[in-house]
Order: sequence, then C-alpha cells, then structure tokens
Amino acid sequence: MAWLSLQPVTSAFLHFGLVTFVLFLHGLQVDAGLTGDSSSSVQNSSCSGSFDCKEGVILPIWYPENPSLGDKIARVIVYFVALIYMFLGVSIIADRFMASIEVITSQEKEITIKKPNGETTTTTIRIWNETVSNLTLMALGSSAPEILLSLIEVCGHGFIAGDLGPSTIVGSAAFNMFIIIAICVYVIPDGETRKIKHLRVFFVTAAWSIFAYIWLYMILAVFSPGVVQVWEGLLTLFFFPLCVLLAWLADRRLLFYKYMHKKYRTDKHRGIIIETEGDHPKGIEMDGKMMNSHFLDGNLVTAEGKEVDESRKEMIRILKDLKQKHPEKDLDQLVEMANYYALSHQQKSRAFYRIQATRMMTGAGNILKKHAAEQAKKSTSLHEVRPDEPEEFISKVYFDPCSYQCLENCGAVLLTVVRKGGDVSKTIYVDYKTEDGSANAGADYEFTEGTVVLKSGETQKEFSVGIIDDDIFEEDEHFFVRLSNLRVLESEEPPELGHSPYPKAMLASPCVATVTILDDDHAGIFTFECDVIHVSESIGVMEVKVLRTSGARGTVIVPFRTVEGTAKGGGEDFEDTYGELEFKNDETV
Repeated sequence: MAWLSLQPVTSAFLHFGLVTFVLFLHGLQVDAGLTGDSSSSVQNSSCSGSFDCKEGVILPIWYPENPSLGDKIARVIVYFVALIYMFLGVSIIADRFMASIEVITSQEKEITIKKPNGETTTTTIRIWNETVSNLTLMALGSSAPEILLSLIEVCGHGFIAGDLGPSTIVGSAAFNMFIIIAICVYVIPDGETRKIKHLRVFFVTAAWSIFAYIWLYMILAVFSPGVVQVWEGLLTLFFFPLCVLLAWLADRRLLFYKYMHKKYRTDKHRGIIIETEGDHPKGIEMDGKMMNSHFLDGNLVTAEGKEVDESRKEMIRILKDLKQKHPEKDLDQLVEMANYYALSHQQKSRAFYRIQATRMMTGAGNILKKHAAEQAKKSTSLHEVRPDEPEEFISKVYFDPCSYQCLENCGAVLLTVVRKGGDVSKTIYVDYKTEDGSANAGADYEFTEGTVVLKSGETQKEFSVGIIDDDIFEEDEHFFVRLSNLRVLESEEPPELGHSPYPKAMLASPCVATVTILDDDHAGIFTFECDVIHVSESIGVMEVKVLRTSGARGTVIVPFRTVEGTAKGGGEDFEDTYGELEFKNDETV
C-alpha cells in the first residue's frame, strides 16, 4: 500500500486519523448503556425489563430487539468475529502508528567530541531526549486507543462521561501500577538485581503520578462534584508540559542539579572507579592528568559525550566477549552479533513492547530477529560474487591467516596479505587500516594505515603494526586490521579497477584480520586447551596441551597429576601420572 511509504510525520498523523475512524465505528457501537433510571423518558425500545438500548454514534441497533434463541446465537457469533476483526485492525493500525513515532524519536545528528589528548571525533546522538520522547510521543502513541475511546464517548454523549471511556483510562493506569510493576519485580531471577537507570527522573514522574490522582479527586469531588469545569481542564492540561519540563531538568541536571558535584570511589569488588554524587571533588588523576566532574583537560564534557563514551565502552566489552566465544567470526559478523545483543538487552520503550506483542499475535514475527536476519542478508549480498562471473579470472585478495597473537613486548606484529587466482602478472594495490577493538590505538598499539603493493608475480606481502608495551597488568586485548580500496594497475595506466566485463581482482573473506595482544605483565592463567578429550583405548599415550593466557612473564612451574573418575588408575584403565610443567619466560604453550 502506498500510504505505508509516506514520511514518518505524515504517516503518524494519517495513522492517528485511522485509529480515530476505526474507534468511531466500533468503540461506541452499542454502548449497551444500561441506565437504571426507569422513570426517564424512553426514546428507544426496551431490550429487556427496564433497561434501554441506546444507538451508537455510527452503528444503529440490530432489530428486532427480542430475537429468538437461534438469532441470539447467530448474533453472538457475528459480534465476536467482528470484535476480533476490529481488535486486530486497531492493533495493526496502532502498530504502524507506533512504528512511525519510533522513527521520529530515533532521528540522529552528528556531534564533535574533543578527547583529553586534543583529538576530535565525530559521532551521532539522538535528537530527541529520551525522557521527553517517553513522556510525550511514546505515551501518546501507546495510550492512543484509550484516549481516543474516551474522547469519542464524551463527544458522542453530549459531553457527559459514559461508563467505558474514563474506566478504560483509569483501569489502564491501575493495571500498569499494580500488575505490570508486580510482574517486573517477580520475574527478576534469584540472585540478580535490577536498578532504575535515571533515578532523578523516576522521582519526578512518581511524584506527578501521585499528584495526578489527588488532583482528579479534588476536581471531581471537592471543587465541583460530578462536573469538570473549563478552568479545571485547562489547568490539568497545563500540568502536562510542566511535568515534562521538570523531568527534562532532572534528566539534564540543570538548575540545582549543577551544584551537586560528583565524587569518585573504588568498587571493592571489581576495583573500578564509580561515579557518585556528593561534595565538590578535588579531582582525580588519570593517565597523568587531573579530572573533575565537569571539566576534562580543560574542556567541558557534555552529557551527550559521556553517554557516547559509555556506549562505546559497552560495545567494546560486548565485542570482546563475543570474540572469545566465537573466534572464527570476522569483524562484520561480530558487529552484527553485538548490535543484536545490545538491542536485546537495552532498555526499551513501552511502544516497542506494544509493537512486539502486536506483531507476535498477528504472526509478523520477532522484530529484533527480523532486523538481524535482514542485516545478515545485506552483509552476505555485499560480499558474494555474482553467479555469472567466472571466478578463475579473478584474483582474490585476503588475509592469511586472519587471526594473529602476539605478546605485548614483541614490538610489532607482521600480517600477511595474499592473492589467489586470476592474472598474477597484474600489480594490485590494496589499502589497510587498523581499527579499535578492546585495544585502543595510541595506548595498546600504534595506529597504522597504508597501502600494500602486490607486484607482478608476487602472491603475498607482509606489513607490520607496532605494539606498545607497558608495565600495567591488563586483560588480553585485540584490535582489527581491515583491507579496502583494492585497485589493479594495468600495464601503462594509473591504478584503477579494470573495465573488462569481469573484475580482475576482488577482496575476499577474510578481509579483516584480528590481532590479539597477550599481556606479558602477569605470570599468566593456565588452562587446558580442551575441557573434554575423547581417545580410543588403543592410543597408548595421550598428549594434553596446556595454554598460558593473560600474561607470559617469568618462569612458572605448574604441577599436575591424574585423578580417577569413572576410569580406574593404577594400570587398570590408565597409568597414574604426575609431574611438573615448566613454562619459560614468554612461553605460552
């Protein structure tokens, strides 16, 4: 449908109108407004007893009003099917509406951040403040059916509150306060904890929520019992932007928040620096420079910069964990997996869960899994060769091997670029560049970029990347080296891609190499290469490999001995063996 491809803002308003139209059709069909006042003038026929059936805003009463048993059963089936149909229709339209709001609130802009060493980096942040979007557009979108239902009922009954609209809103709020909060507390696994990310914003919104119930009671039972006056409605409407403003001030630490300086303490469990609120700190020294809560190397650190830095560190941590679990994956696959992991574990809005629930009910599938599948398909399509291209005419350029390990004190690591197939008489140029992983350029390794030239007849070429040594114990870290911008030099032409029907060379997988830096400032951690080894009974002698990771400094002696399990020692199933393994300095296996 063409209207689904409109701009987000236009689509949002269009979907909002469609929700209104559908609710007009079914929201007040038969309000079954059961009025117990039998003395009032009866304008409609009586359904049974002294109760009146009232016409809907759009749909009339289904005559005759006293159907037979068969007609009643048929009407029940028709009403049930129509109710389910309209319910799904509203859900799908609300899903489109919420998706449009998600697009609007996820718009980003580029900012420039200045690092302590004077370097500048450009990154993207969201234009919409998270707190403001959650309190305005997200709340409007997720509660649109209840709000519109109440508005339609009030307008359709001469501005007299009915039995459905206000009850829907109050019931939804009560359900969120009691049921949702109870479930959120109950589902936390034993031994785990959860915390509120923005505690200041939580206090502000919680206070306004309590005040809202008190205010409703005052205007409905004290000021003007049973009647909502114009000034009460306008004042209530004014409270909404005031609530959003105060929540935004709390989120941005403006006004009195700027006088609440931060201080730092050390986490006794992990030994890392934790930021808290308290008296004005004197500053702490990091990498030989003084840092306080508001200024870093003389430059004001904005809230956006801090959030970006935290997100970058979290992504690096996820990448490192995934690299250890999946060493065979290349950088692109790891980044895709990290993005999916981050999406799965990050805080999500109410709108996301409503969209997810709707799509699961209507058979549309999981949003995150679909996104990951699309990204994987896109990544695969970028790297695969067109089926009509004969691969024997193409020189493939890639890293071999794609994974390198080196000690921190090695000085430099050599990486090998090879080409395979095609015309080896051609000269090939390919650029390379280092990229941060858990290791950072300038602190753990030397940032390197350049061009590898594979001359006529050459099938491989090496280049080096400098490794920076220090005396600080660190976990094993890694970084990446990426190949790009491949060019073929014709005999008497400048370097360029060939203009033949088929490319003369292409980047093949793996075009990204992973370099793991083993810390040498620690004696190391000793583990078996495999937890479980299966051997046949006739093997005679079994060899077991012991690995030394997270450091290789000094000579270390590791004792070992065999222990009985289901197999018996003493020569029955295996020979009792014991001894010592001696690891020399820088020896890792």
